[in-house]
Amino acid sequence: MRLFIAVKFEQNIIDELTNIQNALRTLNFKGRYSSVENLHLTLAFIGEYQNPDDVINAMEKIQCKQFDISLSGYLGNFGNLIWAGMERTPELDSYAKKLRYALADSDIPFDKKNFNPHITLLRHAQGQQDFSTITVKKESMTVQRISLMRSDFGKHGAVYTEIDSVRLD
Repeated sequence: MRLFIAVKFEQNIIDELTNIQNALRTLNFKGRYSSVENLHLTLAFIGEYQNPDDVINAMEKIQCKQFDISLSGYLGNFGNLIWAGMERTPELDSYAKKLRYALADSDIPFDKKNFNPHITLLRHAQGQQDFSTITVKKESMTVQRISLMRSDFGKHGAVYTEIDSVRLD
């Protein structure tokens, strides 16, 4: 099964992300928009791995207090993928680092690319490629739990399902 570890958003952030997607549509951007149910912040991408209990055990070893996250106020792109940025904070970076150490210590493979906090809004974007007129509100939330997610591919794209989660102190 295909796994990743993520922060699921509260409604205020989801609402702002869907507002941004609607603004992209107004600017005639075409492509595959992330569904509302799939909007999340990936902390670690594991990929194909058959032992989710091992991942949860690794996640439970991390000592961490709840922390705040915020949209950064800007959009960016990786080629034809458009994303909304998350503000880098010491607490967010620290959790991501601890998570990656816990996975490595448990011999759980994961994508070792540098952590770049962002939310995918649109894949295979086609359009004017200028989204600088879109305003992004800096919505915030307190992260109270971290989710282990499974990704399945259906005829309408990926479907993300929460397998389990761990609560932060």
